[in-house]
Amino acid sequence: MSYQISIQKTQNPKSKPDADKLGFGLHFTDHMFVMDYTEGKGWHDPRIVPYGPITLDPSCMVFHYGQAVFEGLKAYKAADGRILLFRPQKNMERINISNDRLCIPPIDVDFAVEACKTLVNLEKDWIPEAEGTSLYIRPFIIATDPFLGVRPSLTYQFYIILSPVGAYYKEGINPVKIYVESNYVRAVKGGIGFAKTPGNYAASLKAQMDAKNIGYTQVLWLDGVEKKYIEEVGTMNVFFVINDEVVTPSLEGSILAGITRASTIELLKAEGIKVTERKISIEEVYEAHAAGTLKEAFGTGTAAVISPIGELNWNNNKIAINDGKIGEISKKVYDTITGIQSGKLKDTFGWIVEV
Repeated sequence: MSYQISIQKTQNPKSKPDADKLGFGLHFTDHMFVMDYTEGKGWHDPRIVPYGPITLDPSCMVFHYGQAVFEGLKAYKAADGRILLFRPQKNMERINISNDRLCIPPIDVDFAVEACKTLVNLEKDWIPEAEGTSLYIRPFIIATDPFLGVRPSLTYQFYIILSPVGAYYKEGINPVKIYVESNYVRAVKGGIGFAKTPGNYAASLKAQMDAKNIGYTQVLWLDGVEKKYIEEVGTMNVFFVINDEVVTPSLEGSILAGITRASTIELLKAEGIKVTERKISIEEVYEAHAAGTLKEAFGTGTAAVISPIGELNWNNNKIAINDGKIGEISKKVYDTITGIQSGKLKDTFGWIVEV
């Protein structure tokens, strides 16, 4: 499928934020990508325009029925000036998995990657270069029919916006404290837990705020049926190092198939480390801690890359993991993935795409 992207440059470029004041998701670049979908015509009119408000009808279906999906990836500037993307094809393949679940028409994966590259190249001066910073890329699709009635929309818009960012968690690579959620449920098998759609995150907010109010960075979700098996942290997949084995919950329809998760598994297996994807209960984790065999726990995700877990709190039973320090495997994965992303390490996996 062949598209021509038109580009309308802004007449009022913004001032760029200081690298030490970036935060995460607070600042946005000068331009955004937009593309329309109309039933019978397909995806059409791809364009890059000045970043600005979106005008939508109050009856627009996305507001009333939540038909929306999104993705998250990053661009990095290497020391030699190259602009690097980390596995963008996987993000665009995954947005189509979400699209299918939400009855949104699929996008052309190769073109979507090209659209990302075109927008990032236009905004390359926005890519921060300080250690631990990057340009966050947020593609998303929304239903735009002005209609009050429960059915899939007949029209959509596909956007890509960019945000220069620092660390997602204020702790950075230092271990975070995680609250194990036993009351609320985020998703169940057969639902939309595996899709990257706003409703999943809306369902998580109450528990996340409750956890934050008692000093915890994030929530660890248990399965929605038995509230026994570990699923994921609010913004990350999760791994546990028990004895000499790395265990992560298997993908069974209620958690997101993270791209950093998949990369971590590939990397560890390439290093000869045993990795098992299976059901793992919160009881098993606590028993391993009591037995002295729980060596590390960490989360993986695009935003934080790797986030070591230093404490779990399950039903007011708190355990410290690895004395609250980053573990050997966590650090190895973090150093390797960020090294590849930044161009400091050779990419032997074929993960990097140059803009």
